Amino acid sequence: MPNSPHPIELLRFNTCGSVDDGKSTLIGRLLYDSKNLMEDQLEALERSADITGGGQINLANLTDGLRAEREQGITIDVAYRYFATPRRKFIVADTPGHVQYTRNMVTGASTANLSVVLVDARLGVIEQSRRHTYLASLLRIPHLVIAVNKMDLVGWSEARFLEIRDEFESFLPLLDIKDVKFIPISALNGDNVVDPSPHTPWYVGPTLLGHLETVHIASDWNLQGFRMPVQWVNRPNDPTNPALHDFRGLSGQLAGGIVKVGQRVMVLPSGLKSTVKQIWTYDGPIPEAFCPQSVTIQLADDLDISRGDMLVGLESLPGKSADLEARVCWMQPRPLQRGKKYFLKHAAQTVQAVVTSIENRINIHTFESEPEPAELAMNDVGSIRFRVSKPLVYDGYATNRLTGSFILIEQGTNQTVAAGMLMPPTEAVKPEYNDFAI
Repeated sequence: MPNSPHPIELLRFNTCGSVDDGKSTLIGRLLYDSKNLMEDQLEALERSADITGGGQINLANLTDGLRAEREQGITIDVAYRYFATPRRKFIVADTPGHVQYTRNMVTGASTANLSVVLVDARLGVIEQSRRHTYLASLLRIPHLVIAVNKMDLVGWSEARFLEIRDEFESFLPLLDIKDVKFIPISALNGDNVVDPSPHTPWYVGPTLLGHLETVHIASDWNLQGFRMPVQWVNRPNDPTNPALHDFRGLSGQLAGGIVKVGQRVMVLPSGLKSTVKQIWTYDGPIPEAFCPQSVTIQLADDLDISRGDMLVGLESLPGKSADLEARVCWMQPRPLQRGKKYFLKHAAQTVQAVVTSIENRINIHTFESEPEPAELAMNDVGSIRFRVSKPLVYDGYATNRLTGSFILIEQGTNQTVAAGMLMPPTEAVKPEYNDFAI
């Protein structure tokens, strides 16, 4: 609906929690009860041999697509599902609960507006509950839902629900998460998922879908400082169209801020400045664009710009450095050690990086930092310092999730071994930097 005055908002969210907390069943219930399944999907579910003792279809099969997942009854891979209601569109990532696959959870949650942490009402808050809540905080996911599942197995006890809520609230202030909602549900039976449950007269809040449809996400994107990493220099060179014969545009997704025709912008790392001549989308030129739109920007000056450069506004400038500090979640069985070299992918560029020190490791039980560990093992979270072969133009992750994040790639195997969140730069780029483009 590109020309609609009120386009439907898109909410990205993920589900996480411990093994067998019901994450896949919850997503299946959302799709099933909100009438977002095709007829062939419904028929496949009804034909499925994976039917529970009570004769109910196994809703987890909608997301657990791998044979190994169905055989073991666990989620291994990250499964993405798309659905919509009249009020909002959704992309949901079903992420694994097993501690072995915490790295997959980080992958699925990295772009989320909201995270749903499932808790088994019988077991309460366990290590994985704390780990996933901490990772949601680390990834700066703006909204958090604690869905207390399997309430039917504890007799819909309000006291048990409040006990779990109080335990979460004892450590949530340490994690700096502003928006947290607690909802009692039964994913298997559908209570408080799409429709309100008659079993919880003591709960007066929204259903899970009701909350997903109404949670305020318009201000989640950073609109303060214009950022656009250049992904592609667009040169159509169409001889049949004189307007495109000499066209040269810079294509990419806005990672922050707003850009307008006539606005002065800077190209980093060169520091050259120019004026925005036109902003193009698939539907034609527009007077302004904002994060996270994907656009092609035409500048008034023919500057030397290539993939990996970044267009920025002249206010709230980013930092630029080759010596960096970041929080990382380590994803590989081989531990992270000081002195190791990796490829680092940041925005649209890839550079070489060497780890100069491991500053600390986070104790997932206490959320306290353990200084100067010898290494980071798989699923560990800690702070590292590293040096890159080419200075990065970046923001702190807390300021901009897109220009403040990166991944580390193992040389030789090309495997992604870590997801990283950059600490704020110590010094911003100078506004007068290389100002000779008129």
